[in-house]
Amino acid sequence: MENITQGAVVAVIGICTVFAVLAILWGVLELMRVIFTAKDKKAKAPAPAVATPASATAPVEDDSELIAVLTAAIAASLNQSTYNLKIKSYRRVETAPVWNRTARRDNLNG
Repeated sequence: MENITQGAVVAVIGICTVFAVLAILWGVLELMRVIFTAKDKKAKAPAPAVATPASATAPVEDDSELIAVLTAAIAASLNQSTYNLKIKSYRRVETAPVWNRTARRDNLNG
């Protein structure tokens, strides 16, 4: 009976130690978040939307829905109304790595 009691005490002390360390880590991380986000908010001003010219080789399509989505996304990121923004042009940027594009192309071609 004494072994079971001793084992239970060791288990409770271990669990309490783990949760205490986790609480300390959480507190340190929250403190760092408050310190570093306060500096970032002061240092960073929202960047204005930069319109880039459309590629000359791109096919002509009706992109009114895409422009509406882009305008809404930019307005949401800048915390502004969509009435204050006008997208004049855009260009698509390929962000996938070469191996990803190759695999996609292989899957589409069979």
